[in-house]
Amino acid sequence: MPKRYQIPASLADQGILHGTYERWLRRKAAAHVKRDRLRAGHVITGELYRQRIHEAVSQHGTHDFYTGEKLDWKLVSTYDNVASKAGRSVYKAGFALLPTVDHVLREDGKWDFVICAWRTNDAKNDMSHAEFIALCRRVVAHAEAAVV
Repeated sequence: MPKRYQIPASLADQGILHGTYERWLRRKAAAHVKRDRLRAGHVITGELYRQRIHEAVSQHGTHDFYTGEKLDWKLVSTYDNVASKAGRSVYKAGFALLPTVDHVLREDGKWDFVICAWRTNDAKNDMSHAEFIALCRRVVAHAEAAVV
């Protein structure tokens, strides 16, 4: 019997198992559904979000949408809260390239998704794509000016 969300070949080639991928997909969709139902003025379903996130992974899920860095899918489902508490920022830094999902607001006011690294998503926070790019440009400009 075919699986509802076939693991993209690019992930299967990296040794990612279908069960790991589907668990990640379901958990990410559920978290976004819970968050978005509180702030959206339209119907949101888990199935819709699973479809959109799966499409994002299938289209560009091997690399961070914003930085182009190769994502480390082997980190999926390996985060350990106890180790994180003990290791703090050093432990978390090891998950910088963990694939995660970022919202992209469409022109119709509904959400779509891109796949990016946890570190990138953490830095971007709730900024729009344009706001994030503008911030990055200001950071680079400031850093270049400080070198002079």
